[in-house]
Parts: sequence; C-alpha cells; structure tokens
Amino acid sequence: MDNRFKGASRKNTPRSSDGDDTLIIGRNPVTEALKAGLPIDTLYIDPSAGGSAGHIRAMARERGIVVKDANEAKLSKMCGGASHQGVAAVGACAEYAEIDDIFKAAEEKNEEPFIIICDEIEDPHNLGAIIRTAETAGAHGVVIPKRRSASLNFTVFKTSAGAASYVPVARVANLAAAVDELKKRGVWIYGTDGAGQDYTEVSMTGAVGLVIGSEGFGMGRLMKDKCDFLLRLPMAGRITSLNASVAAGIFMYEIVRQRRAANNG
Repeated sequence: MDNRFKGASRKNTPRSSDGDDTLIIGRNPVTEALKAGLPIDTLYIDPSAGGSAGHIRAMARERGIVVKDANEAKLSKMCGGASHQGVAAVGACAEYAEIDDIFKAAEEKNEEPFIIICDEIEDPHNLGAIIRTAETAGAHGVVIPKRRSASLNFTVFKTSAGAASYVPVARVANLAAAVDELKKRGVWIYGTDGAGQDYTEVSMTGAVGLVIGSEGFGMGRLMKDKCDFLLRLPMAGRITSLNASVAAGIFMYEIVRQRRAANNG
C-alpha cells in the first residue's frame, strides 16, 4: 500500500463495503489527492452533481484516471453511508507503468521481453494471482485494458502477495493497439485458446507476449486474430477449462522452462 494514503485515511478514506479498497470520500479530499498525485485507480462521480464535481472530473481525466458515473444510491453504499458530496475515489495499490517501462525492465536484465497481456480479466483475485505468478516467473510486465478489466485495487494487491509493487503494470486505452505496438517492437504474440497447438510443442524462447483471455469467454476475436501463435493445454478430464490464473501459471512456467533449456544448451 502507498504510504501516502496513511495520513488521509483516518477520516476520509474508510474501507469500502467489501473491506478491500481504500476510498477517498468527498470533494475536497478527492481534489487534494488528485493535486498531490496520489495513485488513484477509479473516480466515481454522481452525474447530477454540479459545482466543483465537473472540475474534479476534468482533473482525473487529465491524469488518465478512469472516471465512472455512479448515482447517489451506489455512492452511499460504496461509502458506507458517509457524506460523499457526489464524489469518491478508489486508491490504487501501485502506480501504473508505461509499456516503455516494461521494455526497460527487460533491457536492464539483458533479457528478451516477457510480457503478460490480460484480455478482460475482470476478477481482481485472478488478476492478483496472475501478477504474483508473473513476478515469480520473471516476467517483465503486465498489460491490462482500462475498460472491462480488474485494476490495481487493494484486492489485487492482497491476492498478488505484494507482487503488484514490483511488476510494472501498464493500463492501456486500447489493448489491440498496444499489441500492435508490441509486435512492431519485435514481440511475438502467443494466445491461449482451445483450438491452438499443444503448448509444449511451440517455441517461446524469444520475445514473448502471452495473452490470457477472460474468465468466461477467453480471448476476444480481434485479439485472437492478432496472435502469431495459439496455444492450448491438453485436457484429459471431463472439465474442459481451467481457472484463468491457473492456466496463466502453466503457460508462464513453460516459457521459463524453455528459456532455461535454451540458455543451458
């Protein structure tokens, strides 16, 4: 957790109803948090709120923070009945990175880029587990979309066992465009799909971007079309799919295995 939240948390940043996310409640506290550059994950504003609410919305968008409309009832539930004045912000557990930061991390280790791309992973427990495994497997970063995705909230931080503080996570407006950028920079894109090749039969020793599809639907069609390779896990039982974070871990450690074998060969 960012230590800068501590001083403001006693009065204006109580826990949300699920006990996991740190909230900054009210117009003045949110304004000051934005001015101070505190890591903010999402800003919630009542669309009917007037006055300074519009200025707060503009400040958040200028910083690239996701802004969502929330009516009075939703805000009151989020804030546990506290006076919110039509504005509340969810603190992020870490600063978001840029894609350049991920490439820099690979360069500093003198390694080929190893990047995890999460295509609409909406469960924060899954995202946290993926980030945790990415850190232990030596991945250089994770890319997530701004919309229809879990984000760096405190549930993710807890589930990642703190790994979210160490792995660069880039949040992008357009995931497909981000994949195009990775490809232009020499990264091969590997998607995970039941129609793909056996994951042990595909070489993944170069620059790798591994796409993990959403929990319920897998990769979107556009993302699948952008993949250079499709990988599958053999299924020997009656259940034909794995939890997204479990599958991600298997694929990540196959990349680790292949890279070690290549380096030792």
